[in-house]
Amino acid sequence: LRHARAVRRLGSAAIDMCWVAAGRMEGFWEASLKPWDTRAAALILQEAGGRVTAMDGGKWIPENGDILATNGLIHEECLRILRSA
Repeated sequence: LRHARAVRRLGSAAIDMCWVAAGRMEGFWEASLKPWDTRAAALILQEAGGRVTAMDGGKWIPENGDILATNGLIHEECLRILRSA
């Protein structure tokens, strides 16, 4: 992430996560989401080989509202950054 060029937001958690699944973005995080914002996209991302957890690294529970979704390669680095914030 030290070499990140930009932070991109498309306005939809589901679209952001699908872009991660497609390899167009490397990661996505958000708090205060509703389950319908993330459930389907989380499945798509996981099937594509990505990783989904809560923002603290714990088990992702859609009803809790927070999510970290990555391509898997940068997940631990994202967790370190979120934990230090």
